[in-house]
Amino acid sequence: MTDYAADVKKYDAGASDEIIGKIVKHLGIALRSRDSSMVACSDPSELARVSEKWCGKKLGVSGAAADDAVAKVCEMMKGDNSKARVTFYYLVAKELGKLGDL
Repeated sequence: MTDYAADVKKYDAGASDEIIGKIVKHLGIALRSRDSSMVACSDPSELARVSEKWCGKKLGVSGAAADDAVAKVCEMMKGDNSKARVTFYYLVAKELGKLGDL
């Protein structure tokens, strides 16, 4: 958990450990594999999945707003070769103003 929190706090120094914990719990088994614990911004099908499953189903935001938030986070994290899924999801939720809904 502390590794996830440290990574998120590189992008948002005031990030809530409680919210990070909720994202970690939501992702569960996906975090066990290195491949599935990362987001590849170069893979359009993965970005579509994040937009549909995380933004649409979990956060209740779909369509262009979700796609725009995912694209902004890809841009924000472009200097990071391994984009941690927990950090990515946190930043997307923050971009959409949905951190309080988690």
